[in-house]
Amino acid sequence: MNIDLLLDKMWKMYTSYTPSANQISKLFNEEITNDHIAFRTFNTEHLSINKQAKFLEQYGYYHGGDYDFKVKKLKAIHLENNDANRPKIFLSELLCEEFSNELQNVVVEISEKTKDISPEELLLGGRKWNIDLDTYNSLAKESEYASWLYIWGFCPNHFTISVNHLENFSSLIEVNDLLKKNNFKLNISGGEIKGSKEELLEQSSILADEMPVFFGNSKQILPSCYYEFAKRYPGKDGKIYQGFVAKSADKIFESTNKKN
Repeated sequence: MNIDLLLDKMWKMYTSYTPSANQISKLFNEEITNDHIAFRTFNTEHLSINKQAKFLEQYGYYHGGDYDFKVKKLKAIHLENNDANRPKIFLSELLCEEFSNELQNVVVEISEKTKDISPEELLLGGRKWNIDLDTYNSLAKESEYASWLYIWGFCPNHFTISVNHLENFSSLIEVNDLLKKNNFKLNISGGEIKGSKEELLEQSSILADEMPVFFGNSKQILPSCYYEFAKRYPGKDGKIYQGFVAKSADKIFESTNKKN
């Protein structure tokens, strides 16, 4: 499988449970360039971001940066491609050992059920275990990230429109105005726009779509995935910044928080 096919599979999987993404793409009425794609996983040996990154090396991806999220107890890296026109990939993992024995036991069960998972399935395999509502609610009390991963499994968490490449919009303010005008709700944690020109990166996102999730015979409507928007600025060297800002990403993670 070549990289174009891989990226197309990622997009099709993502839009299957994020209908807003296709709707928003059409609003711009121009070609969309994807800034980055994000994934979530656990930090167990065979499910880790290192395993994901190793698989992506064959498609020209290489390590671009490291990030720590101490409050959410996450670690992340971003990958860049030898072809600068390809989207970056942001990989994050839950630091399971920093949570309760109860949460760790759930992860152990998931690890057992996915010990034969292929590298590609770590990105596109979805959920390969049964779920129950009590476990979901218990995980959600400790970590929204863990509860989200528990019900959705291994899949793209979000795609990101590169505002730099838009012809008809030059700022995130303009993009956000378009979204609000079309009744899309923004993630306002940390402000509608996270980051700044001084930090070389501005980001915003809609709140995750809500989709049905079945726990046996019980159906719950829960957050799935979201669309992000990024505007990058040149550093002192004149080159457009390609990394991420941890304190901004920390707030972007909250786009999948369950609405009360």
